Amino acid sequence: MTITRIIVPRLILLFFVVFGVAIITFAISHLIPGDPARLIAGDRASAETLENVRRDLGLDRPVTDQFVIYVRNLLHGDLGTSLRTRRPVAADIATFLPATLELGLLSLVLAVLIGVPLGVFSAIYKDGPIDQIARTVSVCGISMPVFWFGMVVILLFYAKLQILPGSGRLAMAFAAPQRVTGFFLIDTLLEGRFDAFLSAVRHLILPTFVLAFANLGVITRQIRASMLDVLQEDYIRTARASGLRRRVVIFNHALRNALIPSITLLGLALGDLLYGAVLTETIFAWPGMGTYVVTSIQTLDFPAIMGFTVVASIGYVLINLVIDLAYMLADPQIREVG
Repeated sequence: MTITRIIVPRLILLFFVVFGVAIITFAISHLIPGDPARLIAGDRASAETLENVRRDLGLDRPVTDQFVIYVRNLLHGDLGTSLRTRRPVAADIATFLPATLELGLLSLVLAVLIGVPLGVFSAIYKDGPIDQIARTVSVCGISMPVFWFGMVVILLFYAKLQILPGSGRLAMAFAAPQRVTGFFLIDTLLEGRFDAFLSAVRHLILPTFVLAFANLGVITRQIRASMLDVLQEDYIRTARASGLRRRVVIFNHALRNALIPSITLLGLALGDLLYGAVLTETIFAWPGMGTYVVTSIQTLDFPAIMGFTVVASIGYVLINLVIDLAYMLADPQIREVG
């Protein structure tokens, strides 16, 4: 019953969020300067050609009619047709989203695997050498712009040392695997192509590291601050006085409670990694949603931009729902109160 009380209001909220996002994106798309029909027809197109293009796109109708049609199609799962690719936006998103998911999820795993232990040991050995290193890494991760750090990494490991590829998902010598999951790491293994799998791994190293480093500093600082607060609690002193091993006190008692306030941060980091990797994907020519959206913005592909925005808003609402459920699993008190 408690889970139902959490899920149902979020699903209702999802409808209002999507509707609000649809209004905002539709209004912005009609307020910004630019003529999609002119971009499609070309600068030398005649007035008659432009009128035919506008009629085909439905741009000759009143704005209110366009919005009603857009919302009606949205309720049926139709995100429109891309002006650039002439394909359904939903099909384009399904094509490009797996690349972003693969990069974002691996980046989050890497950031957590490094950031959580670094924050824990930074709190345990406060003001020591490990703490100094952790705080330095945190400051660098938070302060360095992603685009600058990405270019530095490419210049060092691709241009100078020539040990890692700087763009794409696979080497040109390999054909893309047959689409099963859209994740090259999985699809290449399913086909038994270990050479292509290794190529996919090598192409993931640099963008994954750059994207993970941007969130590593935030995760490290959050875990460190939470651990410092928890280590001062009375139950930690009681556990130590009871003769429990230090490792048990830290990882079974302190870390478990320190992770509770960090769940929100990890959930928001996942949203940022999945939909905020525009700069990283652009720098590394990664064929994901970031590259798709940047190209759509450059060509004033309004249906693609609005479709991406709607999908991103749904993703954030669902991530917040998962965060609430994770709170219930992590904290029995929250589970009891609901």
